[in-house]
Amino acid sequence: MTVEKITDTITRIGFKNGTTLTLIGTAHISENSTAEVRQTIESINPDRICIELDKDRWDKVHEKDDENKFSELDLVSVIKKGKTFLLLANLILASFQKRLNLNKSGTVGEEIISAGDIAIEKGIPLTLADRSITVTLQRVWRLSKGWSKIKMLSSLLASAFDKTSLTEEEVEEFKKASNIEVMLEEVAKELPEAKGALIDERDKYLATKIYESDGKNKVAVVGQGHTGGLIKTLESLENGEKVDTEELDRVPQKSRAKKFAGWIIPILLLVVLLSIGIFKGWQYGVRAFVIWAISNALTTFVFSILSLSHPLVWFVGAITAPIAALTPVLGVGMFTGIVQARLKKPLVKDLENMTDDVSTFKGWFKNRVLHVFTVFILSSVGSTLGTLVVFPILTKVFGG
Repeated sequence: MTVEKITDTITRIGFKNGTTLTLIGTAHISENSTAEVRQTIESINPDRICIELDKDRWDKVHEKDDENKFSELDLVSVIKKGKTFLLLANLILASFQKRLNLNKSGTVGEEIISAGDIAIEKGIPLTLADRSITVTLQRVWRLSKGWSKIKMLSSLLASAFDKTSLTEEEVEEFKKASNIEVMLEEVAKELPEAKGALIDERDKYLATKIYESDGKNKVAVVGQGHTGGLIKTLESLENGEKVDTEELDRVPQKSRAKKFAGWIIPILLLVVLLSIGIFKGWQYGVRAFVIWAISNALTTFVFSILSLSHPLVWFVGAITAPIAALTPVLGVGMFTGIVQARLKKPLVKDLENMTDDVSTFKGWFKNRVLHVFTVFILSSVGSTLGTLVVFPILTKVFGG
């Protein structure tokens, strides 16, 4: 395989069977990238165009009926299926990209989309080479350890309120491979599991889909951050190595250790309560249990009020918190979130404004979709504090 660097963003790759691949690495927020993509495609006249986009995102971009698209969001179903994090992560990532878009009249990732549109316009076969973003986020979550999940959530929430913007010059610098590599190294240090699923796995997935697609004179348009990993994987594929894309498309099941980890706090809590009953007398054990239930219910009640939720949610949270705390299968946020979603059903304008409202403190309470997330998160925090902080204090005070 031969690799020829044409410019900072364009690489020409030759394979043993005579196939040529022109790899265009772009900055998803650069207006110049869009022009560069069109010029390159028109000058090369390829027989296949591959883009860093999956079918779901491609269909979403070209969706005509926005109202029908918005009405498909069923918050209650999202909460019941445990996909709250996935939806929230998608919202924050979309908001983050939208704020970085310097070309206000354009679309985030327009250079990728335009390459696909050019393929359709010119009748060139198109390959949607990326993995589903939903699968990627699910793999990131499942493959991450407990502390990494906390850091990930913190980073997502912090980025939602980050007002930093880039100048056009900074965007062009961002496209340079050296800067991209430095950034990925930092991601790898902070969140190695996330970097593996977000970058490394997708490099292999994209490269395999591009390599296996038909065509002798192909063009691939991807984010600049993927070019190094793509070339490395393409070399491996050319040398006969295989990448199992079906495995990369599979969401890992929870291991027995992770399933058991969810029971640690409930088990420890029961051990503490039983120990009090055994060593100090059952009346003290019952008293300790009552104190714990009250502390859990009380803090959940208070945090539900702080979330500015419907008054019925306050009482639902208080009643269900002690029950939910005893099993990792349920969570008080599931109950409070569902009740809030049913009582305050999202309007079309809430769904339309989500990516803007997610970046403001007020938006998390004004927007009915985001308000459900706020209720979900704060009630869950309240229940956790009731068990880990308030319960030990009340136990000492009342001599449990």
